[in-house]
Amino acid sequence: MPCPFRNCADTLFGMPRAPLLIMLAAAGALVFAFLFQYGFGYQPCILCLWQRAPFAVGIILAGLALVPRLRPYAAYLFGLCALVFFISVGLAIFHTGVERHWWLGTEGCAITPLSGKSVEDLRTQLLHTVTARCDEIAWTFLGLSMANYNVMYSLLLALFSLGAAGRAKA
Repeated sequence: MPCPFRNCADTLFGMPRAPLLIMLAAAGALVFAFLFQYGFGYQPCILCLWQRAPFAVGIILAGLALVPRLRPYAAYLFGLCALVFFISVGLAIFHTGVERHWWLGTEGCAITPLSGKSVEDLRTQLLHTVTARCDEIAWTFLGLSMANYNVMYSLLLALFSLGAAGRAKA
């Protein structure tokens, strides 16, 4: 008896749907982050900013899989997408740990007090001051922060990318 999910998997992981879905999902994550930042005024910390980079790279890699000359390399491009999204999972887990005070964040996460000998020193410090702390949760939904949701979302994207890579090799 044939697998009833085979046609669904072929459709979902096939070309050109798989790269378009990866691009759409990664762009959706970036739109969500920018909406919270610019629409609702939530200032991102340095770790929040770092977590955006894998989504941008994922969009580019998935977009390259749509280029006709690069279609023979689609499996490798999807594999790279999976790697990038697994890196995103790692960043989000690290950020989660910093938020939950399981470990310390990076130097860029700390807000340092102002000190200077001149007005120009103070001005320079103010222009380079971190406005959001990595160890403070700015927003939660159902008890989970954006970094927590990013762990799950990035993991789903990584697994989907692996599935697309396997389907592209076949």
